[in-house]
Amino acid sequence: MTESTSYLVGIKSRLVASSAVVSVEVVQEHALPDRGYFRARLTLANSDFLEVAEYFVVEEGLCQTIRYRYQWMDQSKQVLKKRWDNVEHFPGLPNFPHHVHEGEESLAEPGRSVSIVELIDLIEQELAC
Repeated sequence: MTESTSYLVGIKSRLVASSAVVSVEVVQEHALPDRGYFRARLTLANSDFLEVAEYFVVEEGLCQTIRYRYQWMDQSKQVLKKRWDNVEHFPGLPNFPHHVHEGEESLAEPGRSVSIVELIDLIEQELAC
């Protein structure tokens, strides 16, 4: 099994095992020897919606998150709660391009690179699961 395949297995295992996640719909995934991608739609324990998308590369036997977008919305999928991403549209923020939108698209706070597994840890803390 390649590192990228193992990484995807780890992501899916973490999602299934999480007390914060009620259901998982894998939208797309692929694993190549040197890179991979995972995208899924989740229903959280409080009925909120979370979409995760992560592109990663394998460097020196480790998977490194390169591009990501994680969007947490209310159950109606109309109200943004938080979005973590590293799209390069807030160059003035510390830790550019990593940032977090909280409540509104136009508002962004400095962020850090986060993998899906780390994100689930954060969600569990926020929901106190």
